[in-house]
Amino acid sequence: MLEEIALGSCRICPRNCGVDRLKGEKGACRSGAQLKISSIGPHFGEEPMISGTKGSGTVFFSNCNLKCLFCQNYQISQEGLGHRMSEEDLAAKMIELQIAGCHNINLVSPTHFIPQIIKTVLIAKEKGLKIPIVYNSNGYESVDSLRSLKGLIDIYLPDIKYSDDENAFKFSGIKRYVAANRAAIAEMFGQVGNLILDDSGIATRGLLVRHLVLPDDIAESRGSLTYLASLSKKLWISIMSQYHPCHKAVNHDRLGRKLRIDEYKTVLDTALELGFDNLLTQEMDSSDVLLPDFERANPFSGRV
Repeated sequence: MLEEIALGSCRICPRNCGVDRLKGEKGACRSGAQLKISSIGPHFGEEPMISGTKGSGTVFFSNCNLKCLFCQNYQISQEGLGHRMSEEDLAAKMIELQIAGCHNINLVSPTHFIPQIIKTVLIAKEKGLKIPIVYNSNGYESVDSLRSLKGLIDIYLPDIKYSDDENAFKFSGIKRYVAANRAAIAEMFGQVGNLILDDSGIATRGLLVRHLVLPDDIAESRGSLTYLASLSKKLWISIMSQYHPCHKAVNHDRLGRKLRIDEYKTVLDTALELGFDNLLTQEMDSSDVLLPDFERANPFSGRV
């Protein structure tokens, strides 16, 4: 059984910890054999084609396989806020979200629970789940694990965080991020292709890549955008300006300030220079204070 094979010597993500999660051993993601979830419910702060008008049926998984100094959800990702749940109970919650009218089921930080998610989605589909499944991840994925999801995931929503491994290690505690991330995005693109929207502008299938612009060009954004352009200039890319210092980034010598408008504009200009057709942007005000974030009103100012 996939769950037993994967969790018995865990190599679900590129960290390849090899721990036996079935016996309670925990690797870098600090997760055991049972699902752990922070919250479940309609979410209205994702990109417009994901949240739509009725919300994205979001499942926030606890823990993470990265250790980003600047994580805005560190209580969930690093401190493990959440509760245990069975696959059967989560499947039932997915059906409830569908009945509530959500446009999709949005799996946030799902990587370390891939075997359990496969089981959950299969149960939910047997119970009548029909809305698209969104895989919303940090982009540090194993291609083999992604291949086990083929046919179950309709929309991939990964990050492309860095184009430099030294910065990836320094600021997110991860080695060999760039190669793993790019191979993962290529696999996702191969599975689902470019984003497809229905007549009302809601995503039904495809790839949407997120890139968070960091202060002092820590993300080295041009490298990431250049890679994405090599896949397809028709890719949908969400370029985010919402960075603000939190968690271990507060008072950090490079991360301890808000993003400047000129830094964000430079990345947008780069994307336009590279010829992307489908860009989503966020607004910043003239005092460099970000407008409403993902937990409030939808922050996206639209398509460039």
